[in-house]
Amino acid sequence: MAPATAKYPIISQKNMKAGAKGTGSAGSKGKGGAKVTKKFIINASQPASDKIFDVAAFEKFLHDKIKVDNRVGNLGDTVQISQQGEGKIEVVAHTQFSGRYLKYLTKKFLKKQQLRDWLRVVSTSQGVYELRFFNVVNDEADDDDDA
Repeated sequence: MAPATAKYPIISQKNMKAGAKGTGSAGSKGKGGAKVTKKFIINASQPASDKIFDVAAFEKFLHDKIKVDNRVGNLGDTVQISQQGEGKIEVVAHTQFSGRYLKYLTKKFLKKQQLRDWLRVVSTSQGVYELRFFNVVNDEADDDDDA
């Protein structure tokens, strides 16, 4: 039988640590990399038209809560938040930014406003999140029995 080292070389802990330095995603986190611009839109026009969602308060909440480089209130020029039309908020980030983070913050705002039981956050396409009402089915037969 051939020795196991010919087909599968034995890798020691020292070799694994030395080899892992340049291969992981941690090495690609350099600050001198290419500029990334991501654009996200949060569409809250449906609940805003029903007057249960305050878009200006949500925009202020995003300004206050979004973290850049692990610091709140550190938006600077890297993240811009603006209101687009009736009930739409646009977030433009010139750095690595996750849409899931925006969804998380939107859910946090809904919970704070006690709207989480009626509204949900749905991704309609890439980079676009929409606030929708939960579908409630009313059974008219049950309502007639009570009368």
